[in-house]
Amino acid sequence: MKRISQSAAAVLAGLLLGGGALLIGESPRSPATATNDAATRDKIVRYIRAKFGVPEGVVLTADPLQPASYPAFLQTTIISDNGKEKHPNNAYVTKDRRYLIMGNLYLVTANPQDEVVQHVREQFKIPAATSVVATPFRASPYPNLLTTTVTVDDGKRKATQNFYLTKDNRCLVVGNIFNLGVDPRREALQTLKTANEPSQGSVSAPVTIVEFGDLQCPMCARLHDFLESDLLPKYGNKVRIVYKEFPLASIHDWTLAASVACQCAYQLSPATYVPLRSMIFKNQTSINATNVRDLMLSYGEQAGLDRLQLAACIDSKASLPHVEKDFQEGQAVGVSSTPTCFVNGKMVVGFPSADAYYKMVDETLRAAK
Repeated sequence: MKRISQSAAAVLAGLLLGGGALLIGESPRSPATATNDAATRDKIVRYIRAKFGVPEGVVLTADPLQPASYPAFLQTTIISDNGKEKHPNNAYVTKDRRYLIMGNLYLVTANPQDEVVQHVREQFKIPAATSVVATPFRASPYPNLLTTTVTVDDGKRKATQNFYLTKDNRCLVVGNIFNLGVDPRREALQTLKTANEPSQGSVSAPVTIVEFGDLQCPMCARLHDFLESDLLPKYGNKVRIVYKEFPLASIHDWTLAASVACQCAYQLSPATYVPLRSMIFKNQTSINATNVRDLMLSYGEQAGLDRLQLAACIDSKASLPHVEKDFQEGQAVGVSSTPTCFVNGKMVVGFPSADAYYKMVDETLRAAK
């Protein structure tokens, strides 16, 4: 995998959908409005920092709120500055200041269902040969918004995402919507499933690290080795690590097959999961799309699995639903790159450093007392 930048500026730029902004108009604001806007901007910055694991060393700012060309929304620009480069990102908030939109707004001129397909194609640069289909709009969890599910299918892989339309059929929201009233850390703790999942460490440990990894990602291999060889021995029964599959199949050609094999190992014999995962990471450079099946069977045997049983599971893709469940769970809590971990619900993107992890665990242990 091409190494994902660990700078929060780059992480933020990758997480947030960029693109053309709507035209905005200036309007005079009262002192009370200015105060309210300042509080909203502060809430947006704090939410993004917590939701996407942006380190304190990266400066985040939100420009003053301005009216967008569609009256239900206000517009701002969020700027992340890591001291070397700045990344601006368009953002919108609903007039009641409850919801944050990261993405783009488009005024509807014809059929909303057709137009959302067109805008998705243009915004994400999807080739003409790739199928893009939108379902009819339906009710959504968000006030005054309808939703559609857009499916992108290139014949090998499918990806889906929900986008939105104002109930008056006038404005499309092609991006993600976040509730500013929700604590991202608490939301992650409620969403992440840790029971009956591959793990190391005591289930009663006061610190739980949930790791979303891609088996073809070199940085994931480094983090896995650190967690298994350094962090767990250092903290003993105080830390538990729960492993989740997050195969970036759109850029990696064998990661999905390896994830299926790992989950097959867990289904057949849970104790073999971590040894197999460790062997895959240690031998990343030897694996390719042609030999991945044979190597998974070989590593599985070395980990203690029956070769025929593992082959049957791999070939039938019996464990694929669990891989897909992990991936969807990661998306639900904001994962978009690997590795991404949650330390008692706090997001950590990439592998900042060993010391950074030790500091987080120490702080979490103190807070847990």
